[in-house]
Amino acid sequence: MIRTAHAIWFTAPGRAERWTEQIAAPGPDEALVRTHYSIPSRGTERLVIQGNVPASEHERMRCPAQVGDFSFPVKYGYAVVGVVEAGPAELVGRAVFALHPHQDLFVSRIDALSVVPDHVAPHRAVLAANMETALNALWDSGAGPADRIVVVGGGTIGVLIAHLAARLPGTEVTLVDIRPERAVLAERLGLAFALPEAAPREADIVFHASATAEGLSTAIAACGTEATLVEASWYGDATVSVPLGAAFHARRLRIVSTQVGMVAPSRRPRWNRARRMEAALALLDDPALDLLLGERIAFEGLAEAMPRIL
Repeated sequence: MIRTAHAIWFTAPGRAERWTEQIAAPGPDEALVRTHYSIPSRGTERLVIQGNVPASEHERMRCPAQVGDFSFPVKYGYAVVGVVEAGPAELVGRAVFALHPHQDLFVSRIDALSVVPDHVAPHRAVLAANMETALNALWDSGAGPADRIVVVGGGTIGVLIAHLAARLPGTEVTLVDIRPERAVLAERLGLAFALPEAAPREADIVFHASATAEGLSTAIAACGTEATLVEASWYGDATVSVPLGAAFHARRLRIVSTQVGMVAPSRRPRWNRARRMEAALALLDDPALDLLLGERIAFEGLAEAMPRIL
């Protein structure tokens, strides 16, 4: 049986459109999923809609169900929660998370679907890809109990990193952002807050997630001697100034990259992506994380709203 689906495509710099397509019935190892929630990534998808994905990263940046190329048009996205309408009996009626572009109905391989735990609200489960990124970043940092931790950049990834870090026993976690209104969010999540000019110093672990040169400077300044700075921002094809003068070398600072495409080395011998995604979904058990979800937009109006959102 052929069904009609609608998907969001980026068709030119700064432009998104809703296109119609036909999808076939699911095969033996597939399931038909009706989307209930989808969330864009303001970081990655902003680069995609602007056409700023470097040519060198075109293959590495492909999402699992992407159609088209980054030179436009391209169907891109990777955070969807829906309900299985057809497929294996044990999945029918279950809420699932999928790394799939924004589309109201789609067919997916069963092994590409992650069941949303009963204790996690489906609308919050759209944050699973973000939580997976935050979890990987925390692993890459080597953070432990009682560490003094600073997170520069109060976007979704930065807040989730701070949220996870604050769950470690005895940690002192400060969220740093240029927007004073983020203090309310930090307080409701049990985090300390500071503007860049008042950011703590002598931190054991620092995360940078603002995707700005100014934020990176703030993050370096927050590091204590022999501290680790985890760079969680991705800049696309932009060149960023890094202040490596002054006491950078004298303090023997270490800058570590983190990226969700591979499981962190410290966990790689025992963890695969499926186990990591299962853990990320389970970690979304806190209703306070609903504060990270912005306005709800009907799918019919998403194409028009997408340039503004990004």
